[in-house]
Amino acid sequence: MPPTRAGRSHRGANGDPRKHGSLGGAPRGSRAAPTTVADVPQELGLPFDPIARAEELWEQRWDASVAMGAATSIMRVQQLLLARFDDVLKPHGLTFARYEALVLLAFSRSGELPMGKIGERLMVHPTSVTNIVQRLEQQGFVARRANPRDGRGALASLTDAGREVMERATKDLVGTGFGLDALGEGGQRELFALLRGVRIGAGDFPSDDK
Repeated sequence: MPPTRAGRSHRGANGDPRKHGSLGGAPRGSRAAPTTVADVPQELGLPFDPIARAEELWEQRWDASVAMGAATSIMRVQQLLLARFDDVLKPHGLTFARYEALVLLAFSRSGELPMGKIGERLMVHPTSVTNIVQRLEQQGFVARRANPRDGRGALASLTDAGREVMERATKDLVGTGFGLDALGEGGQRELFALLRGVRIGAGDFPSDDK
């Protein structure tokens, strides 16, 4: 669910961390490069696959054309998924980053976690966690209190309102198939396994983790 720590992030208009777009930049003929995921059309309607074409041209000049094509495809799919998720979550007053935090708190036994643990599980910078939780707190979806164990850190807890909005948003996201319906369940499992190998190689977790 969370964006990987390897990705570069910037802040969108809503203040939440956002990822940079495709490696290929803006399509030829466009007026300006998109600055946020929301600026990128979900359906380009092109008569050809620009990434496949880029792979062909890349192979004529450099090595690793297949890896480049695969990586650029992942970046484009990330754009599509984040745009789709934001469309679904916007009516609930959420971004995907804030939604992830609510789900993480709901998964915890007590509905409460230290701020540092939230950042670790979501794989984002502590500053981003603070921003996300502050916005959720302003919305009444999360409450914060001092951590009695260390007296310095803070605990974030899921409120009743936060749980309710998270459940409604989850129902809508499930209804979209998380944007991967085209693959079917078998393809989704295969994709997860392939990307898991990349995450293991990047040191996210040990290879023997189940």
